[in-house]
Amino acid sequence: MDVFISCDMEGITGIIQWHQVDENKDDYKQCRLYMTEEVNAAIRGAFNAGAKEVVVNDSHGSMSNILPDKLDERAKLISGNHKVYSMMEGIYRGFDAAMFIGYHARRGTPDAVLNHTYTGSIFDVTVNGIKMGETGINGALAGYFGIPLVLVAGDDKVSKEARKLVPNIYTVTVKEGLGQFCALNIHPKRSQKLLEETAEKALRNKDKIKPLKVKPPIKFEVVYHKFDDIHKLRRRQDLEIIDNRIVKFTSNNYEKAYLTFLSVII
Repeated sequence: MDVFISCDMEGITGIIQWHQVDENKDDYKQCRLYMTEEVNAAIRGAFNAGAKEVVVNDSHGSMSNILPDKLDERAKLISGNHKVYSMMEGIYRGFDAAMFIGYHARRGTPDAVLNHTYTGSIFDVTVNGIKMGETGINGALAGYFGIPLVLVAGDDKVSKEARKLVPNIYTVTVKEGLGQFCALNIHPKRSQKLLEETAEKALRNKDKIKPLKVKPPIKFEVVYHKFDDIHKLRRRQDLEIIDNRIVKFTSNNYEKAYLTFLSVII
């Protein structure tokens, strides 16, 4: 069994402010250790369940947050930015299951910690009329390759978001969102224990979880905060631009739609 892990940072326990995930700020050093340890917990759970290979894709900011020398030595790490598939780089290699660690809820979710969808310029994203954040957008790419998303870990709001999208998915709630910049957190050691246990359970029961599929035609609608955010996209002939703030595009192939979405992120 081969397992893919995409790890973000805003959904890690104890992280509730932007400065904690900013590599130029003092708190970042400690928070990247928290991130690495939560990923390690999921890795342990994967190997406990019989995994032969675990690949971790560092998916936050510069995508070089996880401490390589602190990472479980049995796992492989994809790090660095400008990845073609961004938060899902490597998923096309073929895996038996995917897990998302440190994820956060989509932009605009009430009381969700550090909620956003990919970048601060994006106000909303819908796929075939369903509002989606990073969990849904990324999970559907795994689904395109026939890979079930079996576990999502983050605050209680992203756990709820994941359960609405993927029946029977396992979730680990490491904090209860009390506002965008406030949460009731569990202790890091407790979150790590839960992650290890739940990752093992999720992988042992992966056959009960169907891949998240989006039926074609796949219609993306991306709404930006400001009119001038999408000025340079006017040159694109594959996009429909509405009211200088909304970008729409359609594809019969989710992989192509996903890559188009990444190309319009500003």
